[in-house]
Amino acid sequence: MQKNALHILLADDDEDDRLFFKDAFEEVKVQTKVEFAFDGMQLMEYLTQPDAKLPDILFLDLNMPKKTGKECLAEIKQNERLKNIIIAIYSTSSSEQDIEDTFVQGANIYIKKPSDFNDLKKIINEVLTVNWHYQTSGLNRDNFLLRL
Repeated sequence: MQKNALHILLADDDEDDRLFFKDAFEEVKVQTKVEFAFDGMQLMEYLTQPDAKLPDILFLDLNMPKKTGKECLAEIKQNERLKNIIIAIYSTSSSEQDIEDTFVQGANIYIKKPSDFNDLKKIINEVLTVNWHYQTSGLNRDNFLLRL
């Protein structure tokens, strides 16, 4: 991995969404290394390995087979080693219940998956340039849902 590159992990079962995401990251101006988990079970197996390099930011889809994003979020927040990972919910759902549930469970930001490539690049730039030390000191409902 490049020195000082942000380690990004996307957990998403949709291959098209993963490719779209990867292409967008290749165009942002921030050095990143992007890796993927194809479902919630694979994500948790990776994160709970004792020698796993934890991501700087985890983009977490909610609707995945084997283990949902909400189940993964709950497990991550209950695990002492994992609980401080910055988690961006990255979902097609705009359900108020999903937004509320993930906020209460401790996710850092909620992103509705855009269908436009330029919107995705804007969202990624926004997430990568947030000062997360400031942002996580007091999670705020007003800035939890990222809107363009």
